[in-house]
Amino acid sequence: MILVTGGTGLVGAHLLYKLAEQKERVRAIYRNEHKLQLVKQWFESFNNHTDALFDAIEWVKADILDVPRLIEVFAGVTRVYHCAAFVSFEPNKYHLLRRTNIDGTANIVNLCLSEKVEKLCHVSSIATLGKELTNKPVSEETIWDTEADNSDYAITKYGAEMEVWRGTQEGLDAIIVNPGVILGAGFWDNGTGGLFTKAEKGFRFYTSGTIALVGVEDVVTAMVALMKSKLSNERFILVAEHWTYKHFLEALAKAVNAKPAKKLASSWVLNLGWKLDWLKTKLIGSRRELTRNLVNVLSTKTEYSSDKIKTALKFEFKAVSVVISEIGRLYLKA
Repeated sequence: MILVTGGTGLVGAHLLYKLAEQKERVRAIYRNEHKLQLVKQWFESFNNHTDALFDAIEWVKADILDVPRLIEVFAGVTRVYHCAAFVSFEPNKYHLLRRTNIDGTANIVNLCLSEKVEKLCHVSSIATLGKELTNKPVSEETIWDTEADNSDYAITKYGAEMEVWRGTQEGLDAIIVNPGVILGAGFWDNGTGGLFTKAEKGFRFYTSGTIALVGVEDVVTAMVALMKSKLSNERFILVAEHWTYKHFLEALAKAVNAKPAKKLASSWVLNLGWKLDWLKTKLIGSRRELTRNLVNVLSTKTEYSSDKIKTALKFEFKAVSVVISEIGRLYLKA
């Protein structure tokens, strides 16, 4: 029996579809009935036979912070894909980020150990990787810099990885994947799917940095292949291509038949923007949309190497331009 946490998220849903297609016995955790229905609708959008695929999955309502419930969920489980995580760049969400990403992962690791699970695949992020001092690409060997101005999200995802590595020291076989920004269809109100919704409304500005991109289908294909391989206790970067934000926003706009952003947001405009956003939050209690860490990300040019996954599995990534075009067609049909 395979267990998938975060079954209603972008990666989890696409992974479940792939596993169900392969006729694997799958159990999936979900927390929200509304999101579960969105996954079912997304399954149904493929073809007339996806009801059977969705129903073949054993859906269990559970929270990765609820250990007694998790003990029940782990009964008979032999492999685990840990996709559940909380993603936020809002500074006031640190404690929730910590509980979900670190404590939740610790619970999963502990139960993998106690239930003698054969192998765990943990979905992390390139946010947990360090920065190279030279111009060479960031690799799996690049050391995390504790002194850097890391976001709360990056800190808690790094803490989650430490729980996985702790598990490997106690006898667990595990794989960690570090994807870039994951592009996928089916969820148009949040995550990268929400970028297509925003692109249709129109972006006013682009920034000077670069973005590391990968399609969700490539991510789940790599995860399944790594879990079936003899590889263990290693990490793998999953990045297909690096684009400038200008190129990326132009491609999004083209995919949804919208006008692209025309103006470059300079560094002083971005720095003023996050300060005004902070002030607005203090005055009226609105959610943060632009933070100092996010401004740094939008203005940074960092390259990541996916040579390790390409060599280990002879893996080939789908072109990002094709991925965006395919998602755009699904968006316009939705």
